[in-house]
Amino acid sequence: MGRTSDARKKILDAAQSLIEVRGYSALGVAEICKAAEVPKGSFYYFFESKEALALAVIDEHWAAERRDWTRILQGDTEPLQRLRQLFEATEAEHRAGREYRGSIAGCMLGNLSLELCNQSEAVRDRLQEIFEDQVDMIEAVVTEAQSRGEVSVGDTRESARAVVAQLEGQVLFAKLYNTTAPLGALWANCLALLNARPASVPATS
Repeated sequence: MGRTSDARKKILDAAQSLIEVRGYSALGVAEICKAAEVPKGSFYYFFESKEALALAVIDEHWAAERRDWTRILQGDTEPLQRLRQLFEATEAEHRAGREYRGSIAGCMLGNLSLELCNQSEAVRDRLQEIFEDQVDMIEAVVTEAQSRGEVSVGDTRESARAVVAQLEGQVLFAKLYNTTAPLGALWANCLALLNARPASVPATS
């Protein structure tokens, strides 16, 4: 069982690495298996199709990312400070990625949304669920900040959606221009979107 589980993890890890750099459509099962160093038969033992593998990669990627979001957004600091920490962590992640591979891969979930939303209903539905989950997490922080009088928004749900959208958009620009510079605007944009009170803005650490 240990060897079987190891083979599945190798396939998932290889697929995620390849998808992050090259996207989904250009990859074939044989290439994924070669990178994973497992026989092609192992692929179909675990995954009935390439689409099934994509869904598994998406779930594993979001599970890891969600743990980071939860740790930051449910921390002990003030709500706006938590949002700022999320943006800083995002910028640090992409800066490290650029230093490691020479380019910014962007957000895998966003990349797959652009690539597959018109090709796979199952992938589109799962990505919608994940982005709604992100909006839920941001909305909880925005609602807390609103209750403390630190921001002023008419609709916490739509404001949270706008924060997620601008995060995705700036990551897209970072990938397009291969620089983390666009990510430096995340915090100021967030404050504007939420109509934050100047007195409530946390100082730069």
